[in-house]
Amino acid sequence: MDCSCAEYNCPVGATLELIGGKYKSLIIWHLIDNTLRFGALQRLIPGATPKMLTQQLRELERDNLLRRVVYPVVPPKVEYSLTGLGKSLIPILTAMYDWGAGYMQSSGKEINCSMTALISSNSP
Repeated sequence: MDCSCAEYNCPVGATLELIGGKYKSLIIWHLIDNTLRFGALQRLIPGATPKMLTQQLRELERDNLLRRVVYPVVPPKVEYSLTGLGKSLIPILTAMYDWGAGYMQSSGKEINCSMTALISSNSP
């Protein structure tokens, strides 16, 4: 792993270094059961500029959380999917979603984002 996690002496800091980017958690979430192309990710995460989305994808690939497959066709076809290490984050992201959904519900706030509860999630 090439991330700068070595700077951290704390497991939480290392985790946040890997998934703490503005859109990294959303990217991972959308790839849980899917292999997606850049355009599909861009539609799912409309707030991300193409430059920012590209940067986040490159960092996730660098840190071995997702795999990028380029097909030699014209125009180029590129697909993204989670690696085994990326899939190991599913319980963490599910817990974050469940906690956030409960918090928002208790605060009277509507969930209005591209994330949807997973079937296995304990969300209400």
